[in-house]
Amino acid sequence: MASADTHTTPRPGDGDDAELAGLGAGLDALDSRGEAERTPFGRILLTRALPPIVAIAVVLTAWQLAYWAEVKPDYVLPSPLDVGGTVREMWLEGTLHEYVWTSVSRGILGFLVAIAVGTPLGLVVARVKVVRAAIGPILTGLQSLPSIAWVPAAILWFGLTNGTIYAVVLLGAVPSIANGIVAGVDQIPPLYLRAGRVLGARGLASVRHVLLPAALPGYLAGLKQGWAFSWRSLMAAELIVSSPALGTGLGQLMENYRTMQNMAGVLTAITLILLVGVAIDLLFFSPLERRVLRGRGLLARVS
Repeated sequence: MASADTHTTPRPGDGDDAELAGLGAGLDALDSRGEAERTPFGRILLTRALPPIVAIAVVLTAWQLAYWAEVKPDYVLPSPLDVGGTVREMWLEGTLHEYVWTSVSRGILGFLVAIAVGTPLGLVVARVKVVRAAIGPILTGLQSLPSIAWVPAAILWFGLTNGTIYAVVLLGAVPSIANGIVAGVDQIPPLYLRAGRVLGARGLASVRHVLLPAALPGYLAGLKQGWAFSWRSLMAAELIVSSPALGTGLGQLMENYRTMQNMAGVLTAITLILLVGVAIDLLFFSPLERRVLRGRGLLARVS
C-alpha cells in the first residue's frame, strides 16, 4: 500500500511572500533598534549646540581684535562690551522687551494674515492652469522685488500708520507662501490624487485630505521663507515709517540710534533683529520641519 505523500508542493509566489515577510521583519528590527538606541544627550549637545557657540565665539573674538587694532575709530566700530552695555542699559530701563515685543507682535500678526491670504492663493494657482498662467509669473516677480520698494507707495496709501507696516509685510510674505505651496503641490505624485478621487475625496475634501498633507514639506519650506520675508519686510517698513503713535520697534530703534550717531546702539538693534530671527527658526520652524520629515521617514531619529 502506497503511503500518502505529506510533502506540499510550493505554490507560485510563496517564496516571494516569504522574502517580503523577512524583509519587513528586518526593517521592523532596525526601527526598534533605532528607537531603543537613542543618541546620548551629551552627543546631541556636542553636535548641535557646540558648533554655533564656537562660531559666535570666533566672531566675537575677531570683532574684539579689530577693536583693539583700531581698524576703525571706536565711535564707528565699538567693542562687543559696548554693545553688551547698551543691552544692559535697555534691560535696566525696562525698555528692551518693549522694543522686541513691538516688532515680534507685528511680525507674527502680519505673518498669520499672510498665511490666510497666501495659502488659498497658492492652491488656486497650483490647480487652475489659467490662473497659473496669469498670476504665476507675477508672484515670482513680487517675490524677487525688494520689500523696501513698497514703503513709499504704502505711505501714500495708508499714511504713517500700522496699515503701512502691515501692507509691506503682506506684500513681502504672501508671494513666498503662495509659491511654496505651488511647489509642494507640483511635487505630489499623480497617483495620490487619483487614489483620493477613487476614495471620494473631491473639492475641499481633496484639498484637506490629499493636497495639503502631500504638499506639506514644500508648504512648510514656503512658510519658513515667508516668515523670513515677513521679518525683513517689517524691518524695512519700521526703518522708514516712524511715528510716536506707532511705538518703537527694532527697526525704528535702529534708525533712532543712527540719527544720534550711536554706533553701539545701531549694532545692538542689528544683533536683536538677528537673535529674534534665529530664535523663531530654532523654536518653531526647525522642530516642526524635523517632525514632518521624521514622520515621513525622511529624517533619522536621533533623540
